[in-house]
Amino acid sequence: MGGCEFPWSVQGPRSYRRRMAGVGAGTGTGTSTGTGTGTGTGTGAAGEPGPARRVVRVARAEKGALLVLPEDDLEAAPRRAVLDRDGLVAGPDGVRLVPTVGDLVVVEGRPADQAESQAESPAEVEGGHGGERDDDPRPAGSADVLHVRAVLPRRTALVRDTAGRTSQVQVLAANVDVVLVVEHLDPDPALGRVERLLTLAWRSGALPVVVLTKADLVPDPAGMAADVAATAPGVDVHAVSATDGSGLDALRALLRPGRTFVVVGPSGAGKSTLVNALAGREVMGTGERRTDGRGRHTTTHRELVPLRDGALLIDTPGVRGVGLVADPDALDEAFADVAELARACRFGDCRHAGEPGCAVAAAVDAGELAPRRLASWQRLAREAAHQARRADARLAAADRAAVRSRTRGYHRDFRDAGRNRP
Repeated sequence: MGGCEFPWSVQGPRSYRRRMAGVGAGTGTGTSTGTGTGTGTGTGAAGEPGPARRVVRVARAEKGALLVLPEDDLEAAPRRAVLDRDGLVAGPDGVRLVPTVGDLVVVEGRPADQAESQAESPAEVEGGHGGERDDDPRPAGSADVLHVRAVLPRRTALVRDTAGRTSQVQVLAANVDVVLVVEHLDPDPALGRVERLLTLAWRSGALPVVVLTKADLVPDPAGMAADVAATAPGVDVHAVSATDGSGLDALRALLRPGRTFVVVGPSGAGKSTLVNALAGREVMGTGERRTDGRGRHTTTHRELVPLRDGALLIDTPGVRGVGLVADPDALDEAFADVAELARACRFGDCRHAGEPGCAVAAAVDAGELAPRRLASWQRLAREAAHQARRADARLAAADRAAVRSRTRGYHRDFRDAGRNRP
């Protein structure tokens, strides 16, 4: 890439640097060399140096391109890296997938004139597949264009079910360490939504933390936080106010260099305001509070925001409904109290609907378990099972399609062989 190298060191960098040391670039019989910074160079067929490859982190995903950052200079302006036409990138298992915010991706630099010459039309250039655009954050006169070549394995992934009848899932953020589940105290928090988001957070592999915003608008934030904590066993719950700063010190103590946080919650919960408060400056736009006390939907995209202390925050748009992608372990974590009672039932297949010896029903009768929480657990368990069945059906359909394709190929080859007989 000429004079614009991106040395890159990541948390757990050795495995990535070893992997990148073997990533070659160029064409023909290229040879590759790697450096400790995660960059690679290749030699083309004519002996000319090939485009360099390196590992960068996705700060934002756009149509046809990604905005990426080098970790050694997170305050730098993001670079634009173009995607293939289908918007997909090769994953670690060879399957092409949609890159998302927080991903570690392999990018390749190539001369700008080469990238422009490969564009078939001005419309393709405008679509983000080559050349420069008015919103291209590359410095003026930059000598190269980045192209995304691969996505590295994700340590963690926050995943939701997509809307509609499709069984596909959407990765909201990757390689995060802490999921901040944000819920407002004014209006009253929706406990079912908190439980749903906590289930997604546990499933991601990251550590969930509940943040209750707008504590300055209610008379008893501590009491309301205690009610929410009863639905979040094993999870820290913080009541905060970005207006007067109360409760923010406990959250700032979690911000450590190299840690990545993702903020999830409904529209109007004050997620962007919270991000700005933690950043110590305005990094995300916010809207005025409506007359009913709720905030407005202001965040329209997911974006990774570097903080001065070396931590990173990913802000996300508000969600009205979150399709559940969960497994039994995630449900057991989010509903640890219910799962513990269920293990004490007389029958292992107890449905907790009037069976004899049901410890869950006994806890409800004794007032030890809220009927609402039991109903929420049962609803999420049914939803997760339904999504799992849809995913299995999709995989089975894909296998059947592959078999049909191979069979058609065999028949076609057989017919062609018959026609070519003397």
